[in-house]
Amino acid sequence: MNRRRFLHQGAVGTAGILLAPRSDWPTAPQSRAADSHIEVLFDEPLGTISPNIYGHFVENLSGVLYDGIWVGDKSPVANIDGLRKSLIEHMRKIKATVIRFPGGCFADSYDWRDGIGPAEKRPRRTNFWAMGESEKAPASHRYDPNAVGTNEFVHFCKLIGAEPYLAANVRSLPASAFQQWVEYCNSPAGSTTLADMRAAAGYADPFRVKYWGVGNESWGCGGEFTAQEYAVEFRRYSTWLPTYGDNLNLIASGPNTDDWSWTRDFLVEALRKGPGELHRIFGMALHHYAWNLSRGKTQDWVAGKGEALKFEAVDWYELLREGERMEGLITGHWQVLSEFDHQHRVKLVVDEWGPWYRPGSEATPGDQLEQMPTLRDAVFSGMTLDIFNRHPEKVAMANCAQLINCLNSLYLAHEDKFVVTPVGHVFDLYASHQGGQSLRTVFSAPNLHYDRDGQASSYWGLKGSASLRDKNLTITAVNPSTSEPRAVEIALRGATAKEASMRFLSNADIHAHNTFEQHDAVIPQTKPLTMSGGSLVVEFPPASVVALNIQLS
Repeated sequence: MNRRRFLHQGAVGTAGILLAPRSDWPTAPQSRAADSHIEVLFDEPLGTISPNIYGHFVENLSGVLYDGIWVGDKSPVANIDGLRKSLIEHMRKIKATVIRFPGGCFADSYDWRDGIGPAEKRPRRTNFWAMGESEKAPASHRYDPNAVGTNEFVHFCKLIGAEPYLAANVRSLPASAFQQWVEYCNSPAGSTTLADMRAAAGYADPFRVKYWGVGNESWGCGGEFTAQEYAVEFRRYSTWLPTYGDNLNLIASGPNTDDWSWTRDFLVEALRKGPGELHRIFGMALHHYAWNLSRGKTQDWVAGKGEALKFEAVDWYELLREGERMEGLITGHWQVLSEFDHQHRVKLVVDEWGPWYRPGSEATPGDQLEQMPTLRDAVFSGMTLDIFNRHPEKVAMANCAQLINCLNSLYLAHEDKFVVTPVGHVFDLYASHQGGQSLRTVFSAPNLHYDRDGQASSYWGLKGSASLRDKNLTITAVNPSTSEPRAVEIALRGATAKEASMRFLSNADIHAHNTFEQHDAVIPQTKPLTMSGGSLVVEFPPASVVALNIQLS
């Protein structure tokens, strides 16, 4: 606190160059003192932001795979080898890094062997999610046609420049099936019968898949294991896997939100064979959904959820409050890991995150778990990515749930219709953080206040993250206030700015969202900035996600 007070008192002092807005667009008046501050401390690096923090998740769940990603090579919808072309183009734009497949709960009912070989000979299987589908749902949503298997998914990843992350079935397949899946994907051309099968499908070269989940939510739909039981299974499934010269990064099924005992009990049992067992584990998966908007009235999974489109300001803040728990989950589970892993070899992999609402807002009626992302979800997603950016030494990967036609989706699609959601635009705004050096950054702003069912409540007024790559500084932040702008003074401690620009998402209507008919209700706006040695401010609009890109001299 003393250091922060010192920085504020010297805000117009020696090392920092302040950014000022141009005079040709609305800004805070020159006479208005800044009410908020961002101070970037270049001498306090936090670590490199893994590009894999900007990862995604796809599951064979209703319209995610069949309609969202896969349209078929004979479809009138523009496609590349059956994969939706518009989706591929947009994912290239945001520099998508890693995609998780096939689930989710679906993973532990999936036999990868069903999804290889000639498409016309692949079996149809009952989808894990079939019981939640409407009778009017397409057959492909209830009964998996296996048109998309390992080959097609990896091909999709290659087309967009992303790494595949495959989740193995621990609940209903033996360990030998996992070993053979690794062999099918990674064995050299001509080396094994499975390599020959891969080549017969047109993929002679190995896929070299390096990220593998050993089960999913093994405390629940992935087998209802105890942590100790799952640790035994993890040891068994991870023993003597073929590597073919490449490291396999195995991700253990980790805790549900704040279940500290799962993390601790798993490690106690996993290490019963000795400390060398840590070398098997690349990361522990952590899942957290923001779903309970009841303000403490209930913990019921259904009753506690709110509406995606019909909400008040209190629901906006409550969702952000639930999402902000992510920071405490990261630091809390990291502390548990440190009890056993003093060198912190094992990282956290937040491979499911996002808000979860009641059904009823689907762009395509009948799509199970599909919800309409609004400006609120853009602010939520920006806040979450900033949390990951602030903990680069802890979080090795994160996967937004899910990519398309589902929960916190970047895209919505149906037949020939396609739209980028506000969440998709956030990933575009934040893409320049990938691979950057995270810098400690001090954000200070007045707290905002709101009525929480008759009780006065408060929430922070400004938070974000900053990273440096070469001479390019990226600062991202969210202003969570639904009504108040922030007049923000930005000081660079230890560097000099040469030029800068500002991109942001905002809208006067906090419910604003993009639809198939209206694509641009919430889209990035760009404003140039000029530099000045004086104390000037940049105005962050209410309910906004802001990205400042600054070129250093």
